[in-house]
Amino acid sequence: MAYGSDEELRHLFRRAGFGTGPAEIEVYRDMRPRDLVPMLLGFEDVPDTVDAKIGQPDYARVMVRGEFKPNTSITDARQRWLFRMLHTERPLQEKLALFWHNHFATAYSKVAGAYGSSDGTRLLAAKASEDPVRQEGQVELIRRMCLAPFDELLVAMAKDPAMLIWLDGRFNTRARPQENFGRELMELFTMGVDLYVEADVYAAARVFTGWNLRRTTAGAGDPSPKYEFTYNSAQHDTTAKTFSFPVYPDGGRTIPARSAADGIEDGLDLIRAVASHPDTARRLASRLYGYFVSEINAPDQRFIDELAATYLQSNLSLRALVGRLLRSEPFADPANYFTRYSWPVEFAIRAVKELGWIGFNVNDIVNALVNMGQQLFEPPDVAGWELGAGWISSGAMLARANFASTLTSNQRTNLLATARPHGQTADTLLAFMLDRLSPAPFEPRAYDDLRAYVTSAAWTGSDTQIRNKAAGLAHLILGSGEYVFV
Repeated sequence: MAYGSDEELRHLFRRAGFGTGPAEIEVYRDMRPRDLVPMLLGFEDVPDTVDAKIGQPDYARVMVRGEFKPNTSITDARQRWLFRMLHTERPLQEKLALFWHNHFATAYSKVAGAYGSSDGTRLLAAKASEDPVRQEGQVELIRRMCLAPFDELLVAMAKDPAMLIWLDGRFNTRARPQENFGRELMELFTMGVDLYVEADVYAAARVFTGWNLRRTTAGAGDPSPKYEFTYNSAQHDTTAKTFSFPVYPDGGRTIPARSAADGIEDGLDLIRAVASHPDTARRLASRLYGYFVSEINAPDQRFIDELAATYLQSNLSLRALVGRLLRSEPFADPANYFTRYSWPVEFAIRAVKELGWIGFNVNDIVNALVNMGQQLFEPPDVAGWELGAGWISSGAMLARANFASTLTSNQRTNLLATARPHGQTADTLLAFMLDRLSPAPFEPRAYDDLRAYVTSAAWTGSDTQIRNKAAGLAHLILGSGEYVFV
């Protein structure tokens, strides 16, 4: 059963952001969704002022334990990121930051285990502008470079201090080459499994020997060490490295022997090679298709090839690739609406955006996400979270329903004010709630169950009845299987 309005607009913001609240719909209603894509892609032109709104009235709250310290407290860092997702005017930037956070999956627990909870948080979440020694956390780096040329993003990640800890690059020396980063570079970050052989892993380990981590302090009494990439030429393997796939445009497969001083070029050559590989182009196109278009409807291979060609012909531009995807016919096709399983964080932020946040505390999302199967800054392993139907289990659905209960209880009074003008009949209230929350269309039997709930007593339209029924409908809709999909 179809219902609702502004579906093209809602679809765009469910996919290129985290949904739309009523105020956003009013702002963008008169614009064609296709015309909004340049604005979403050009987020650098939009002032990034969202963090300054933390603690202000009319925005969601954060839990403050003494002082709010998102640069050094991982719980506060999680709250800050959720607040950004909820209130940002750069929704595509946050949506891409989440995508790359999973792609370059790096877990706080290991980083904090190496250097403590405070520095572990700094290495993953610190804003350089707020850090005493301008330490930039990994997710801040990702946010800044989420549409950069892919080879540049890979180089930045190879040098990222949290990544050097996570994949043990800090221990990669000439005498004992460390294979973790080289393996994941080829298998997870670029070409994919079966596109390399074990000999390539050892060669890649040697390529990155000397790509290490340096920890310095500004001086006596300075409590904030600086963690940064260092190329340790004395620890670089200077011999030639041969791969099973082409490294250079002329088909050459051997990175030549170089002096230790020039050895950093080995890693840059390999990164450029795997970033430019045709299978990397197709793999990125496929993953971004699944993230932005559909996990249920398989893509036409010709479309994936077209996306891959856009990437390769634009000098590995992620901006060109994502832009082509968001402007594509498959993206706009109504057959692809609601054909992605929402990640827990997507589900929670969308629910708050659509239902309301005044008086709501984002710390309640932090706690609920653990039971839903996703904790920001804590992917389960190097492969990231299991996506698609992997998000859904009886326990995860119960956790989503419990979060829906928490949110609707919190918003019950606020919801009354917005629902009252639509409370003439049970049917007008139901239509309002379905339009406000924009779930996937319910099948007739499920729709009838919702209607039976709201018509279970004679309709009077009193404030008490509207308050209770609107909140009850919100709970049922947000906790439904239909709301799982975006």
